[in-house]
Amino acid sequence: MVAEARTAAESAATIDEPVARDLPAFARQPVLVVAGAVVAALLATAGRYGFAGDELYFLRAGRSLDWSYADQPPLVPLVARLVDLLFGPNLVALRVFPALLTGVGVVLAALLAREFGGARRAQLVAAGAFACSPIVLVHGHWLATATLDIVSWALICLLLVRWVRTRRDVLLLWAGVTTAVALQNKFLVVFLVVVLLVSIAVTGPREVLGRPLLWVGAAIAVVATVPALLWQASHGWPQLAMGPVLSAEIDAVEGGRAMFLPFVLGSAGPLLMFPAMYGTWRLLRAEWLRPYRFLGWTVVGLLAVFLITNGRQYYVAGVFPVVWAVAAVELDRADSARWWRFAFGKVGFAFSALAAVFLALPVLPVTSVATGPQAFLLSSVETIGNPELVDAVERAYRALPAARQEEAVVVADTYGPASAVEVLGRERGLPHAYSPHRGYWYFGAPPDSARTVLFVGADENYLRQYFGSVRRVGEVDNGVGVVNFSQGMAIWLCEDVKQPWSRLWPTMHHLA
Repeated sequence: MVAEARTAAESAATIDEPVARDLPAFARQPVLVVAGAVVAALLATAGRYGFAGDELYFLRAGRSLDWSYADQPPLVPLVARLVDLLFGPNLVALRVFPALLTGVGVVLAALLAREFGGARRAQLVAAGAFACSPIVLVHGHWLATATLDIVSWALICLLLVRWVRTRRDVLLLWAGVTTAVALQNKFLVVFLVVVLLVSIAVTGPREVLGRPLLWVGAAIAVVATVPALLWQASHGWPQLAMGPVLSAEIDAVEGGRAMFLPFVLGSAGPLLMFPAMYGTWRLLRAEWLRPYRFLGWTVVGLLAVFLITNGRQYYVAGVFPVVWAVAAVELDRADSARWWRFAFGKVGFAFSALAAVFLALPVLPVTSVATGPQAFLLSSVETIGNPELVDAVERAYRALPAARQEEAVVVADTYGPASAVEVLGRERGLPHAYSPHRGYWYFGAPPDSARTVLFVGADENYLRQYFGSVRRVGEVDNGVGVVNFSQGMAIWLCEDVKQPWSRLWPTMHHLA
């Protein structure tokens, strides 16, 4: 038992002393089996349904590589571009990277349990918790910024936990390097770093704040982010402008602050939410975890920050591996409660795995999504209908006389349909797609020679501000009755543009 294995030296250690503990052996084989099973499940379902709108946007952004974008740093579009160059817009190839990252996350969860003194069983339980969480599988299924966030946050925490035990300062340097990479993915990691530093300053071990390599790592992270910050500054800090827009979107779609904590717990898993809460509580209260108390307050601090700022529930998913690891180690204690063993036992894991797979992965026939539980999950419904959207645009385009086809462009009200037409429609001979929405607007305006426009989305009154002639010529239908953002979207034939596009485009830019 872990409780019996803890040494007297460890129990007597103070926060500012290294934790004296001999690490258990790494349960390499079973942990790698779990990681391999997760990767296999993700790859087996990678080709089902279709691209998510964000994935198509990443592919489009990758074709206009830059130091940053209006809505994110450059890393994920760069990954998408590499896949695009090697395989074209291939759905399975695009999803290999997030699947492999998720496998890495499984291993990191096990290593965290090992650092807390967990032996084979605890390591396997922590790995299994990560593998069976709906939020992990959702973001492991498709290419998303959250995928790298979860894994990079777990790695930063692992490096700090290992530093507490070993006092090897090179680990702090690697934490800085990891932060530098995470900042190329999303600026969200700044919240983790700031809350970690505040928690350490308040609860200890304060010694870490005086280690030079910590600040060398911080300098690396800052320097690596300078190009993205310069891009943001030269374009008027568009990512800051996205904050209020996302907050309004969260209020409208996700229930806002009132639903933040319920959604956080639900995203961990219907049973795995209980170990997550228990692991947080033990970090805050257990005497043997006193050197790691800063991690418990980091979890609490992040929850408070994202609740106050009206953040998305998955923003805190990167600390789930930490609290699951602590909970897994506690499971090995002789006085563990029966309910606790059930949540992390074979029956509990079987239930969690089945629930996560059926909720997060496209294992059901696409025809059943409209009437099943996945109808309420954006992660499922937004991967349906993009080919049909392009089909509808193509029908409208082919109906134009040849002379008008030559001067036609596609403009979409939002970035998702524009990305779908640009990525999936160009190989069909469709014209370039433009959009005044969010970051897509920065890819450029239609040429002033474009007099015929197939406009996807919006309504007639809006379009008549910009065009003298507006006529509805089509509608998007995914064919399976799934209600999503593109279902029922109108396609308009717009002519007689009232101003040159070079003048019109700045007035059309919108974020909502």
